[in-house]
Amino acid sequence: MTDIIAAISTGRQPCAIGILRLSGEGCAAVAEAVFSPRNGKPLSEAPNRTLVLGTLFDAKGREMDQALAVYTRAPHTYTGEDTVELQCHGSPAVLAAGLEALYRAGARPARPGEFTKRAFLNGQMDLTGAEAVIDLIEAQTADMAANAAAQVGGALLRQLEPIWDGLTDLCSHYHAVLDYPDEDIPDFLLSDYEAELREDRARLEQLRDTCERGRILKQGVKITLVGKPNAGKSSLLNALVGYDRVIVTDVPGTTRDTVEETARFGQVLARITDTAGIRETADRIEAMGVERSRAAAEQADLAIFVCDAAVPLDEEDRQAMAAAREAKRAIAVMNKTDLPQRVFRIELPFDPIFSVSATRGDGLDRLCSYIDETFRVDLPCDGSILTNSRQAEAVGRATEAIGNALEAMTAGITPDAVLTELEAALDALGELTGRTVREDITNRIFERFCVGK
Repeated sequence: MTDIIAAISTGRQPCAIGILRLSGEGCAAVAEAVFSPRNGKPLSEAPNRTLVLGTLFDAKGREMDQALAVYTRAPHTYTGEDTVELQCHGSPAVLAAGLEALYRAGARPARPGEFTKRAFLNGQMDLTGAEAVIDLIEAQTADMAANAAAQVGGALLRQLEPIWDGLTDLCSHYHAVLDYPDEDIPDFLLSDYEAELREDRARLEQLRDTCERGRILKQGVKITLVGKPNAGKSSLLNALVGYDRVIVTDVPGTTRDTVEETARFGQVLARITDTAGIRETADRIEAMGVERSRAAAEQADLAIFVCDAAVPLDEEDRQAMAAAREAKRAIAVMNKTDLPQRVFRIELPFDPIFSVSATRGDGLDRLCSYIDETFRVDLPCDGSILTNSRQAEAVGRATEAIGNALEAMTAGITPDAVLTELEAALDALGELTGRTVREDITNRIFERFCVGK
């Protein structure tokens, strides 16, 4: 990591402030090639973490902007290396010209996530904290941001470290007795550690069980609207998201593919999918849409069966009801309640059932409240919620390995077999925090990041 890297750390759209970021030994000298302090002193001599006013130049030496620079010295930086940030007006042209000048002066383009990767490799954060950085950047709710920010600060690591330390002490005690039998070392008895191992397993199980709520917190609730053509699914989607996202007509089969839109219900982020009306059709394209509708319903956290309450139920309604009931949870919406009713609640095998008028907005508040109350994350968003499958898989392996060790202890199997399982648990925890993670895994994690972070 001897290269000096540079990138634009703010957005690519015009904005008030834009930031050029550098990291690596000697980055101040590179910055001096494009930035001239107004006080006449070299940036490399500026006080640590102090803003310096000056002029930003492009690669041709033309004055581009009045800017501020801050030089922060290692190791107390984000990356653990010397860093410089140049803060100018957020013109994409100015930022691009400044970045090109930095490249000409000796920096190279930063790869996606390379600043955070250097922070991880330099011991500034563990892998759970590094992964939480991208979660924080992409957070769409305050709860998600709070959970990610706590993990960046080491909240998840602090939960795992006592388990890691306990397993390490157990394994080292066993090997010390085995390798140094003549030393005055207390006897190794598996029974001395049984209670601690049971507690470790319980804590890991509790952590693993947060993953499903973490997925909803991070990605949103998957809600699929299911019904026959012209039941009012598209009108309901438009009403829920607050604008005309989907074309609505009286012609059956207008929606021929799934259409997804994001909405927020209280503290709950939802990804709502409008689907093609479910019915038998000879139209090949419409038939493909119907199959996608069935698949979307099956994969949904919540399927909402929508019927036209002004028209008696028919076979197409019953097909749609069957598709909705394939979801993890299904409810019904009787739409068009502003018209004379021809459908009765007793005919619908769902609980609860909501009566709404998507065009007038009647009853939508109760439906929205139900979604919020049902899927609101009822856990403290303090960094204790797992939000990605890699973490959940590693916690699951560690939990299983400790469980296997406890079963082996109960069965009276020799300590070396028990220790094999506990070392597997340590490997899994090491992958989670980054202590023992493979390089290809770390590369894949940081590829998810934007350039400049």
